[in-house]
Amino acid sequence: MRYPARMQYVCDIERSLSGQPWRWRGNGADARDPGFRPDDLLTQLMLARGCSRETLEANLNPSITGFLPDPAIFRDMTLAAERLADAVEKQQRVTVFGDYDVDGATSAALLIRFLGQLGLTADAYIPDRLMEGYGPSGEALVRLGQQGSDLVVTVDCGAMAYDALSEAKAAGVEVIVVDHHKCGVELPQALALVNPNRLDECDEAASHGHLAAVGVAFLLAVEIRRVLSQRGYFKTRTKPQLLDLLDLVALGTVADVAQLKGLNRAFVAQGLKVMAARRNVGLNALIDASRLSRAPICSDLGFALGPRINAGGRVGKSDLGVRLLTTEDPNEARDIAQTLDMLNEERRAIEGAVQTAAEEMLPGQHNRSVALLAGEGWHPGVIGIVAGRIKEKTGKPAIVIAIDADGIGKGSGRSVSGVDLGAAIIAARDQGLLVAGGGHAMAAGLTVKADQVAALADFLDERLAGDIARAGDERAMMIDALLSPRGLNPQFVGAVERGGPYGMGWPAPRVVAGPVRIVKCDIVGNGHVRAIVQGDDGGRFKAMAFRAADSVLGQTLLHGGPGAKYWLAGRAKIDDWGARPAAELHLEDAAIAG
Repeated sequence: MRYPARMQYVCDIERSLSGQPWRWRGNGADARDPGFRPDDLLTQLMLARGCSRETLEANLNPSITGFLPDPAIFRDMTLAAERLADAVEKQQRVTVFGDYDVDGATSAALLIRFLGQLGLTADAYIPDRLMEGYGPSGEALVRLGQQGSDLVVTVDCGAMAYDALSEAKAAGVEVIVVDHHKCGVELPQALALVNPNRLDECDEAASHGHLAAVGVAFLLAVEIRRVLSQRGYFKTRTKPQLLDLLDLVALGTVADVAQLKGLNRAFVAQGLKVMAARRNVGLNALIDASRLSRAPICSDLGFALGPRINAGGRVGKSDLGVRLLTTEDPNEARDIAQTLDMLNEERRAIEGAVQTAAEEMLPGQHNRSVALLAGEGWHPGVIGIVAGRIKEKTGKPAIVIAIDADGIGKGSGRSVSGVDLGAAIIAARDQGLLVAGGGHAMAAGLTVKADQVAALADFLDERLAGDIARAGDERAMMIDALLSPRGLNPQFVGAVERGGPYGMGWPAPRVVAGPVRIVKCDIVGNGHVRAIVQGDDGGRFKAMAFRAADSVLGQTLLHGGPGAKYWLAGRAKIDDWGARPAAELHLEDAAIAG
């Protein structure tokens, strides 16, 4: 098979319809070559995503045993496990305090289900997004202690809760923090703080900083089981089957947009297998409510299941997700899943209104390195989603802030590769510009006074301008393979799918197909552009450009001149709506073929 030169532009495209050059990711592959074999491409895909040749097999077939570290390498892990083991043996009251998003819900559900398997019934506490905000408050922790909790475990939150944990300690409430968000140099006063992103972690533990909180919670469960085993707890009891909890780990990992590298690949690959068995009553009901007629795949976790669980925390009751994922009652599960499905539709409507209002402000942001948009009365439950949409539209980090009647803004931000937004938000907090704030490289949350929004925008511009400029200079659409139109077929799609699961940090293969002429093009659904195209080799396929009707890409396809030829770039997928599966292209870009 012929491999294109690394620095060569794909199809000589230096500027596409989106204004980007097309470059090869890794070596790339010309699949039009008569000697092309999909297995050769698969090897190139793996190498281009950071595998060495020695780890190809491990990454093609990721297993838990192949990637799982010794949990004891993480600071405070054994301390936390021993304290929870004590609680199990003494039948103490434990409350799991979770964040209201999918990672928080799955983390809480995992620990509750695991402790239940050990014979301890744990409680759940999920703060109300609107009334309590993000993370543990001192008031809530103290109240849990007063209500009889001997131990509180925070999951997906707590790493920066200095005041809350100090107040809890003063009141005699023991708190263990299980988190993955960035930590400061000084740590809050917790009994134990388990977080691979602690600044004092050893190199091996820090290499797992890409784990979602649910992944850290799983490692804690592994360590608890080990501690109890050493104590002889299982001499007369059955050990919990930890692998049965991997469906929760997979869902939280993908929904939190964690990098699918190393251990996370194993979590998701094996978790999807567990999910396909549909043993979790709540997840089973959620799959039905999402109208999935097949076993969920990786993208379903992020686009079908995750948003419905998130809807509870965004526009409904914050504890619905945990209740769904921990119930054993099929009727209760069905009712909660249907409620979440309804709330998700409500969330979409609210999100659309906020996004329209935010986009109307974009012309005033053209000189900004960070798109920072604030509005009064915006629903804080959808600002993270809108920030992600704005980031995709502008190609630069975006922060969307909802300001309430008291002049306090709750903000959520999304970043681009190469720009550490979480660190910048922590720095802004340390400068006194924020009431609270934190996050990780690609996402952050904050609380800010309305009269400080402009100062925050100036601070972020000054701090991040260089990183954003460098990221923009390096911006290019990375291509893995070049196909003839006839080469876009189910066999090709099936071959490259073997390199999954794909997601953040392990991007799905992007291919270029063409040259093609447009046979038919129209608008379907909510502004999606659908095109039927055909090449000179007689190959014909469907291409979909989602939410692209008003974009340069969409307008060019809809109104291009007769006989015009295009190269099309996107992700090859299987369309199984017809009588037999066919390959289609989910369009991301296009260029005029000379």
